[in-house]
Amino acid sequence: MVYVISDLHGYPMEKFLSLLKKADFSDEDFLYIIGDVIDRNGDGGTAMLLWLLEQPNVQLILGNHEAMLLSCDFLFDEVTEESLDRIDSEKVYLLTTYMYNGGNVTLENLKKLSKDQREAILEYLRNCPLYETVSISDKDYLLVHSGMENFSPDRKLSDYTSDELLWTRPDVKDTYFEDIITVLGHTPTLYYGNEYKGKILRTKTWIDIDVGAGRGEEAVLLRLDDDKEFRLSDP
Repeated sequence: MVYVISDLHGYPMEKFLSLLKKADFSDEDFLYIIGDVIDRNGDGGTAMLLWLLEQPNVQLILGNHEAMLLSCDFLFDEVTEESLDRIDSEKVYLLTTYMYNGGNVTLENLKKLSKDQREAILEYLRNCPLYETVSISDKDYLLVHSGMENFSPDRKLSDYTSDELLWTRPDVKDTYFEDIITVLGHTPTLYYGNEYKGKILRTKTWIDIDVGAGRGEEAVLLRLDDDKEFRLSDP
């Protein structure tokens, strides 16, 4: 079985693990987290990052928040005159942007870890893919954090820039591939209307699974094999 979830943003680890247990997630299954496990809440997703390092059947797809953290990895360099000289206006801008988007809580908690743990986390994030493709029975899926800016069905996925896959917010009328279901997050479904608050949004060609878990809504785990949704509050 293949499961997907996205945009946890520091969601409590105990609740996340309870949700996996509720869905009977096992070593025989696979989970894709479609970006943004960090920032904004709780420990900033630090426990989640450490957990991911040990999971052979879980893959994080890079989100814009992980990309922002990587752009600020200079913060973890040893402080020397040389390292201080390398902090230019561009790095200040990157850090300011990251902090504005809720990165402070993650940075604070990463600094509590050992140097080896931080380096392992950063290396893991550097190796996270921008997208994955999955085939289940007769259906093909593209898993990508935010959608595809400047989309064309004739354009190769490898031709998209990272920003086009990490920062776009599709209009509900936008369409992607006709023969592939695109699963994305990044834009909380509430943005498309109050009727989608806390709910997965399905269009003709794509599914938005960012239900707002990072904004206080209940996290939803989706099983692609049978399109079943799991919530902790489910009976």
